[in-house]
Amino acid sequence: MADDYCFACGEKNPIGLHLTFDFDGERLTTKKILPREFEGYEGTAHGGILSTMLDEAMCKFIDRKYNERALTGRLEVRYKFPTPIEQELKISAWQESQRRNIIAMRATVQTADGTVTAEAAAKFAVVALS
Repeated sequence: MADDYCFACGEKNPIGLHLTFDFDGERLTTKKILPREFEGYEGTAHGGILSTMLDEAMCKFIDRKYNERALTGRLEVRYKFPTPIEQELKISAWQESQRRNIIAMRATVQTADGTVTAEAAAKFAVVALS
């Protein structure tokens, strides 16, 4: 039972990212144009916002594939190039492995020309949330 106020994907959050996702069974994707409000250095996206989008995509993958909720146990982000604001970005997530209730995930942020500007590896714990 969600209250739809998640910073990353909640429609009711007035300052949120409002991410929506497509899932093909193997890969989850979303596209986003970040406005200046999410800027770090001039013309580039803030690293914390990129980390949030990567984390959300990986977590949402688990929700869509397994209809389960998961919590981030470990998140490692590598920032490869500055990520532009006010341009379309593609965020993709996929599963690498699973051992019991721990799921290893990967995700990337790409520019329209296919350049990977950030990538993440994470481990999630599938949990029952009340």
